[in-house]
Amino acid sequence: MTTNSSSSATYALMLPGGGARGAYQVGALKAVSELNGSSATGCDNPFPIITGTSAGAINAGVLASHGCSMSEGVARLEYFWSNMRSQHIFRTDMQCMLVNGLRWFLSMYLGFFGFRAPRSLLDNSPLRELLRENLKLPGIAEAIERGNLRALAINASGYTCSDAVSFFQGHASIADWQQDRRRSQRTIIDVDHLLASSALPLIFPAVRIGNEYYGDGGMRLTAPLSTALHLGANRIMVISTRDEKQDEQAIREEDISFPSLGEIGGAMMDIIFLDSLNADISRVRQLNKIVARMSAQDRSELGLHETRVLHISPTEDVREIAYAHSDEVPAALGFMLRRLGAASDGRKVRLPSYLLFEKGFCRALIALGYRDVMARKDEVIAFLQAQD
Repeated sequence: MTTNSSSSATYALMLPGGGARGAYQVGALKAVSELNGSSATGCDNPFPIITGTSAGAINAGVLASHGCSMSEGVARLEYFWSNMRSQHIFRTDMQCMLVNGLRWFLSMYLGFFGFRAPRSLLDNSPLRELLRENLKLPGIAEAIERGNLRALAINASGYTCSDAVSFFQGHASIADWQQDRRRSQRTIIDVDHLLASSALPLIFPAVRIGNEYYGDGGMRLTAPLSTALHLGANRIMVISTRDEKQDEQAIREEDISFPSLGEIGGAMMDIIFLDSLNADISRVRQLNKIVARMSAQDRSELGLHETRVLHISPTEDVREIAYAHSDEVPAALGFMLRRLGAASDGRKVRLPSYLLFEKGFCRALIALGYRDVMARKDEVIAFLQAQD
C-alpha cells in the first residue's frame, strides 16, 4: 500500500506479460477507450500512470507515447497486433533454429573445444528493428510535459543484482523507492527497456542496460501492483492474459505421464506472468478491508488508503483458442515445439499460446478482449468515473 493519502482518484493502467497473449489487452483497451470517451480538456487518456511487463511493456510503451490520446494509441496497437506475424518478433527460418539447436548440443558435449551455447533459443532481432522503426517514444516526454501522463514504468529483472527493477520516466515530483528487492530507476525509456522487460528466460536473449543484464520483468516482480502504488495510484485497472478458471480436466490414472519440457516451460510462463499477480490482487483487497475499518486519523498517521483494483481477464481458455489456430504456427517453430512435447494435443498448448504471434490468433484475442470489457461495461464505466 502506498503512502499517498489523497482522497482523489489517481488512475493507473497495469499491463502484465503474456507473450502473444498480449493481443488480448488490445481488444480490452479498445473497449475501455470507447467507454471512456473524451474529457472537457480534449484528452481521452484516463490513466496518468501506465506500467507494463514483458509484452505488456510494449503495449504500455505505445500507449504512453500517445499519452495525449488513448484512442490514437489503441488504434496503433490494434494495427500492430492485427497484422502480426511470428517473423516480426523472432527469426522463424528453419536454418536459424537448427543452427541454434546444434549449438546447444555442441556446447553441452564439446564445450571444452570452445563451442558456446547460443544466448537464447530464439533470435528476436526482428522485434528490435520493428520497435525502432515504429515506436515514437519521444511522445512520452511530451505527454508528461503537457500533464496528460504522470509516469510510464517498465519492469525488468536483473540477472546479477537479483532485483526487480522498475525503469520509469515521469514527473519530477516522483521519488525513487527501494523495498524487498524491488527498486526504481529513473531514466528515459527506450527500446532496450522494452526488449529487456520482454526477454522471456531462455527463449529470448537478455539485454544489457548499463552494467547489468536484464530479462523478463515477471521473473522477480513478486508484488506486481507495487510499481503503480509507488507511483501514486489508488485505482488500478489490470488487464491480464489468463482466464481465472481452475483446470478441472479429469485424467485417467493410466494416462498420467511425466511432463514434457514443453509442458514444464508453459507452466513456468504461467507462474512468471500470472500467479504472483493474482496473489498480489488478493493481498490488496484484504488490506482494503482492514483500512476500511480504521479511523481517518489512523489512516492519515500511517499514510494508508484504500486501493480499488479492477481486474480484466479472459473469459475463455486462451489455450483452446491457440489450439484452434495451431495451423498458423510457422513450420520451424512447430517442429521445435513438437520436439519439446508442447504441441501434441489441446492439453499441451500452454507454451505455444505464448509464442503464437500470428494474426489469426491475435485477432481472435483482440475480439475476445473487446467482448469481455463490453460485457462488464457498467462496472468499467463506474470505475472510470470513480464510483464504487
